[in-house]
Amino acid sequence: MTEDPLPDAARTDRIVRLGQSPRNLREALRKSVWIVVWLVFLSAPVHDLVSGGHTPAATAAGWVGLAAFVAVYLTLVFRNMGRAFTGTLAVTLMVLALGALAVVLCLTLGASWLGLFVYVSVACGTTFPLRVSYWTIPLTAVVMLLVGLHGGEEDARNLVLLVVLIGFAMTGVRQLVRTTVELRKARATVAQLAANEERLRLARDLHDLLGHSLSLITLKSELAGRMLPDHPDKAAQQVADIEQVSRQALVDVREAVTGYRRPRLAGELAGAQVALTAADVVADLPAEPGLDGVPEETESALAWALREAVTNVVRHSGARRCTVQLVRRQTLDGPVLELSVEDDGSGGSSGGAPGNGLTGLAERLEKAGGSMEAGRVRHGFRLVARAPLEGGRAPVGAGGDPVGSGA
Repeated sequence: MTEDPLPDAARTDRIVRLGQSPRNLREALRKSVWIVVWLVFLSAPVHDLVSGGHTPAATAAGWVGLAAFVAVYLTLVFRNMGRAFTGTLAVTLMVLALGALAVVLCLTLGASWLGLFVYVSVACGTTFPLRVSYWTIPLTAVVMLLVGLHGGEEDARNLVLLVVLIGFAMTGVRQLVRTTVELRKARATVAQLAANEERLRLARDLHDLLGHSLSLITLKSELAGRMLPDHPDKAAQQVADIEQVSRQALVDVREAVTGYRRPRLAGELAGAQVALTAADVVADLPAEPGLDGVPEETESALAWALREAVTNVVRHSGARRCTVQLVRRQTLDGPVLELSVEDDGSGGSSGGAPGNGLTGLAERLEKAGGSMEAGRVRHGFRLVARAPLEGGRAPVGAGGDPVGSGA
């Protein structure tokens, strides 16, 4: 079970925005906080400057150098973290400037400034291509060790592992952001392809259903028109045939439209996740419900039940948590698929007579050979809908195995 009500899409969007320019002030502040928190390694240089161990001129120069270093670092990381390396000379020069500032400040002000090389390593990991980061990060550690020989060899040795690890860790973060961006684009492409495929399927089905019928109606209409002056009885027969063909075409179209409008459990589960999250209800839903072998009528009836139950939870219950379970049960009358929706609310349809929605839902389940139970439980309200996995009526049933586990 998860305690995080934030949907996967929203969490993914937060990761993606780290690798893109902020769209508004809120995103800019979020990204700034994420980056600025790592400025903790500047505590040693700041303490060195305020301790009064340098001349006023050296202290002033140190503050100027530190400000320039932080400005260059924040510009690099804020604008380039998670992006592909653009190959611009400006980025390369800014990284080199960071390295040069770190060397000069350490050599002139002492070993307390060796922590600046951590930021040089981070800049190498977040802005350079991977093949370049793999050698510039160790090179940064080597330069730090050489600078440390000037008077802070022990401090340099203590920091060398940190410099290398943080640099390579940032390459991993950058790859994660870029991979997430690519996955989102791929998912959008797949969704578009699926929508296009559905349109093509609809076009094929309509052509198959109506192409022959309309052609036949057109042909018989022309034939009836030619027969009408001389053979009205034969023309009447053609008109009767036209009526029969048109009625059958209407029946075929209605059956096709009914199939297109039939809800699916997978789609309703995704919709339930979005609706519950938007209502600040923690959703515990099956991650990957196994629906192989489930008849369409059974799936459709349970999908309607899930939609109605989630609507009641969102609109009327005042619940903070909602748990959805799909369970296959083997009973004396045959296997059934059971849908259970339970919340911890206290309002809406929790008490009194069932509303029109639940009444209509019960009737729909009965037509599919299923059954429904709804009522108060110890800590909230529970709706249980059952539908047969084979022909026959679903009983009020026994133990079974879950179809999907809570995510």
